[in-house]
Amino acid sequence: MTFNDFNFNDELSEGISSMGYSTPTPIQGMAIPLILQGKDLIACAQTGTGKTAAFLLPILEKVGRSEKKHTSTLILTPTRELAQQIDQQVEGLAYFTGISSIAVFGGGDGHVYEQQRRGIQNNVNIIIATPGRLIAHLTSGVLKLNQVDYLILDEADRMLDMGFYDDIMRIVSYLPKERQTLLFSATMPPRIRTMANKVLHNPEQINIAISKPAEGIDQQVYRLHDAQKTPLLQHLLKDGNFLSTIIFASRKEIVKSLYKELKAIGLKTEAFHSDLEQREREEILLRFKNKQLPIIIGTDALSRGIDVEGIDLVINYDVPADAEDYVHRIGRTARAATTGTAITFVNHRDERRIKNIESLIERKIAQHPLPEHLLSITEVKHEKKPEQRRDNHTRNKKRVWKKKKPTNNNNSQ
Repeated sequence: MTFNDFNFNDELSEGISSMGYSTPTPIQGMAIPLILQGKDLIACAQTGTGKTAAFLLPILEKVGRSEKKHTSTLILTPTRELAQQIDQQVEGLAYFTGISSIAVFGGGDGHVYEQQRRGIQNNVNIIIATPGRLIAHLTSGVLKLNQVDYLILDEADRMLDMGFYDDIMRIVSYLPKERQTLLFSATMPPRIRTMANKVLHNPEQINIAISKPAEGIDQQVYRLHDAQKTPLLQHLLKDGNFLSTIIFASRKEIVKSLYKELKAIGLKTEAFHSDLEQREREEILLRFKNKQLPIIIGTDALSRGIDVEGIDLVINYDVPADAEDYVHRIGRTARAATTGTAITFVNHRDERRIKNIESLIERKIAQHPLPEHLLSITEVKHEKKPEQRRDNHTRNKKRVWKKKKPTNNNNSQ
């Protein structure tokens, strides 16, 4: 099968060709015909399977057939980064069609909000938005959704994880009941099914290779204690031949600390976290995407919010709590039939987590030995300092003294 088999209009076909698309992925081959037929759809597909084009291409075809004078399509996403990436794909695929789009998201200054407002007032064809900022425009009265023909919920499971359920249902209440609704999700827990029952009508369902990493990923684990993590990370990055690396940590405090440690040994890296201004985050992602920045460190916000080809190393500095998040993290490498490496650091507290991951992906992850020079690093035990112990002893004595029975002054006389 090729994209020519879908009989897209000439302008869209030219955009597809200019973007270098030739053969549809499985999710595209199954979803595009159903969407073109006007069916509601629930599609379960993990990161890196081509799901964005799976819903964009048929929607662009449908919008291209219309008069294109109103906002006909609303795409909801969990993060501003994903909204921007989808908007960029719309711009590329629809370059020759005259279809307009805008990404609507929070953060930034008043200029960004005003720019979004003007785009909305100009009846842009496609709005790609995060729920919170979209509601702000709705309540201001600027945005009208009464002519929306197509609603797409992308990364639906992540939106629910981030607490957007009420916002999504509120947005849906502004939409016409007669519309086509598409729900794309990497996982399909019961709460997704519950929401789908409320917003979709007799949907078709597609499930594409859920929670299975790409075959081209060389998965490795190192068993170690916490004091060995950073030295091993430094060893891998300095001695390895990796051009593009993502490091995932569990908390932004760890992200900031690792950034300082790696920068101190001369590695070119940046930390990606919520404390940065939107402009700074966009600049980091652009530099990383353009191969000007070889290493980026972040939390799970990066695992579904970055669309970059050619990442050859993913390091899990901390094992993710959710086994499916592991699949999303390492799914950033070995995309589009390439190869890549995924390395996970496992301490004694993470043994249950790594077993859950191996159970989910139905394979044992190869364990690699630590380099010899790291074996002598001993685990740091956080014991209380002598003065802290004395302070605690003093406080305990005070508590005991307070419990003593008061002296009866009359009897003492």
